[in-house]
Amino acid sequence: MSERPARRLPVASDPLFVYGTLRFPTVLSALIGRVPAMEPARLIGRRAAALPGKAYPGLVTATDSVTDGFLLTELGRDDWQVLDAFEDDEYDLTPVPVLAGERAGYAWTYTWTAEVAADDWSAADFETGHLPYYASKCAAWRRDLILLSETV
Repeated sequence: MSERPARRLPVASDPLFVYGTLRFPTVLSALIGRVPAMEPARLIGRRAAALPGKAYPGLVTATDSVTDGFLLTELGRDDWQVLDAFEDDEYDLTPVPVLAGERAGYAWTYTWTAEVAADDWSAADFETGHLPYYASKCAAWRRDLILLSETV
């Protein structure tokens, strides 16, 4: 696997729109050791698509769709670095317009750049069928990341 070139990350005060596995507090806790402030939000013109052979979704353009998710705020520089390292190379970090309640604004999100399934991803199906195992894999990934950073 080739290493992705370092990209410029958002500043700590920028919100992150999450629509897939990062919407679950157990996953966030496993990855960054805490659950940041979360606010329900919507993204118009995109859908959380199922990905072939994956438990997690990819956000793609879909004119007549709305994706429900959350805005994560109060992310620190270290949080952004961990989350960015965690995401697959097929994700691009993209600014998008979001609606949070009656407020419109912008947030960053991870959009998918590779093949998707025709079906939408289901947060409910993920929660009942994959969440405990997925969160344990996230925790193991984080432990490996910490061990690697301590040896470098």
